[in-house]
Amino acid sequence: MQLSTNNRGFAPANLTEAMQFSDLLASSSMVPKAYQGKPQDILVCVQWGYEMGLAPMQALQNIAVINGKPSVYGDAMMALVQASPVCEDVEEFFENEGSPNPIAVCIAKRKGRKPVTVKFSVEDAKRAGLWGKQGPWSAYPKRMMQMRARGFALRDAFPDVLKGMITAEEAQDYPDEAKPMQAKPANPLDLVAPKMVEIKEQPIIEEEVSEVIEVVEAQANEVVWTFPLLVPNKETPHAYFETLETWQDGYEDLADKTAKAGKVPARERMTILKNLKLANDATLKSIDTVKRARHTTAHLDRLKALGAAQ
Repeated sequence: MQLSTNNRGFAPANLTEAMQFSDLLASSSMVPKAYQGKPQDILVCVQWGYEMGLAPMQALQNIAVINGKPSVYGDAMMALVQASPVCEDVEEFFENEGSPNPIAVCIAKRKGRKPVTVKFSVEDAKRAGLWGKQGPWSAYPKRMMQMRARGFALRDAFPDVLKGMITAEEAQDYPDEAKPMQAKPANPLDLVAPKMVEIKEQPIIEEEVSEVIEVVEAQANEVVWTFPLLVPNKETPHAYFETLETWQDGYEDLADKTAKAGKVPARERMTILKNLKLANDATLKSIDTVKRARHTTAHLDRLKALGAAQ
């Protein structure tokens, strides 16, 4: 295979080269996992990048199809706009910081036109069902508000530059078009419940392991739950806890019950335990090193015991 070169490195110059280039990259571990083994997706991504002014490798790192929508990461979107000759300036800042309703502001200035100003507040995020949502909205809410204001402003001011692309940060908040719509759970930060809660059992992976799950349902109006306990293959958290300490106890209790689910083969219980740990990895990493060692040791002990039971 031969590839044309330019001042930005290797790049396909025609369809044949593009197809060969895509096949080569699809077998590489250096491309994002979403593109590995998928030369057709790589070809489409490279074409998107070409139309937007991104080199092939830049396109692969910054363009993604999320929940059925092609999108570009917010930092790459900013770079594309600022590199355009029609861009005069982009200004970003926060209003009302320190208040219950801070507001992310983005002002996009295009040469020869009036500035486009977009604001996105905590109240906006709550109305959209985003505030407190598991993932980036819980870990980096300020950053996500900034990305939402940026995406709206840049798309309004520079639609020709962005070719209709939305930010990946916005796309990940939309439901997957390939899946049937389900009832949306209540905002975790708006859920309220008394300190005494009802425990119910729910399935993790299959019906025969239904005895493994405990679900905490919020029912009253006084305590805000902020720490969700996640379960593999479930989009909705199955339990919320008021503090990180109570979350740790709930996690260990759930892991113990999973390990002791006698109706399930030991090898399958090991898989469930690994997936349970992976699903809650973000919360586990937020625990201080000393306390986190407790969970790591307990996890390894359970796997060891189940391995010996096979």
